[in-house]
Amino acid sequence: RNLLDMDTFSKSDPVVILFVQGAGSSEWKEFGRTEVIDNTLNPDFVRKFVLDYYFEEKQNLRFDVDLIRCAWAQDFLGQAFVALGEVIGSQRGRLERALTGVPGKRCGTILLLAEELSNCRDIVTMQLCANKLDKKDFFGKSDPFLVFYRSNEDGTFTICHKTEVVKNTLNPVWQPFTIPVRALCNGDYDRTVKIDVYDWDRDGSHDFIGEFATSYRELSRAQSQFTVYEVLNPRKKCKKKKYVNSGTVTLLSFSVESEFTFVDYIRGGTQLNFTVAIDFTASNGLPSQPTSLHYASPYQLSAYALALKAVGEIIQDYDSDKLFPAYGFGAKLPPDGKISHQFPLNNNEDNPSCAGIEGVLESYLQSLRTVQLYGPTNFAPVINQVAGTAAQVTDGSQYHVLLIITDGVISDMMQTKEAIVTVS
Repeated sequence: RNLLDMDTFSKSDPVVILFVQGAGSSEWKEFGRTEVIDNTLNPDFVRKFVLDYYFEEKQNLRFDVDLIRCAWAQDFLGQAFVALGEVIGSQRGRLERALTGVPGKRCGTILLLAEELSNCRDIVTMQLCANKLDKKDFFGKSDPFLVFYRSNEDGTFTICHKTEVVKNTLNPVWQPFTIPVRALCNGDYDRTVKIDVYDWDRDGSHDFIGEFATSYRELSRAQSQFTVYEVLNPRKKCKKKKYVNSGTVTLLSFSVESEFTFVDYIRGGTQLNFTVAIDFTASNGLPSQPTSLHYASPYQLSAYALALKAVGEIIQDYDSDKLFPAYGFGAKLPPDGKISHQFPLNNNEDNPSCAGIEGVLESYLQSLRTVQLYGPTNFAPVINQVAGTAAQVTDGSQYHVLLIITDGVISDMMQTKEAIVTVS
């Protein structure tokens, strides 16, 4: 919007070029470009960029807006740097960012919209029963179960589900079961689904009763009516002229629900709340020694600070207020040397939140200078502290992430297990 006008006798002919930065690299590589839109300072581009999204990685993007003069010449109109997580985490996946890069001039803005590509995320719940199946057991009836197969592109079949065995009956009713549509038909509603009916034998040599074929589309019609399938045994059909079938299977119910993804929850307004807890026990070693996880050289942050920054810089894109509660545990606090397992790094009991990851790092370094590393390494108090905060919101709009950075020694293992089970 409101791009620079670089043409003399008309308006600009802009194009947007997307560059991506590889993980752990400072090099920018061109990923793709939009179409050129002639003679406008407020273009709406149609061409989309399809990117793989990884929540656990910080995916840096650069958008360059250029003016195309001819096939070999273009002028720079401005650029914007964003993380993909910022776009995903913004309200309704819509982020507006100012363009910069042309000294002394306002370059306008770029509006970024992100949406998750539609894929088959539905889950099916169905229930089936059978009637008058063939008798296979000498001293009883049959112990029937169903085996579902998904057809592959090459004509082969892959097993995707087995029902439970219903003992000693020719008229079994199987329990309802749930299966992802991806597993059933790989999202292709017309792909063949083959279902075999077996009689269970203890030695594993299950007797084949018969089979039938259907598809997801055909199964889905059963939402409004029962669907009955004939169970056929090809070998019997060839041998017996009067053979009709080996029983029938009826689809009693079929329902579909969508499986929501992380992006769906973010789109729906769920807020991520990030809390960090750092180990201040003596087992980490003296912070002045290079062997300590708290040791920071003049050229590099400590191991703890690097871990905090690596995780925090990703999480913060999904936290609207960028305020992060930060605690330490296992230290003696001034002035009386009291041992604490959940002290606020900013020394503010009423408000332990720090402004951004940089604020957490600053408070961490300040605490490192004032407290005495001690012990033991107790996790349960800080887990319960964050759990108490999370329990105050019950409508599902808040998702809490607790990052515990430690050297791996846990003193209160039983209490920690109980705390984790309680909050799960």
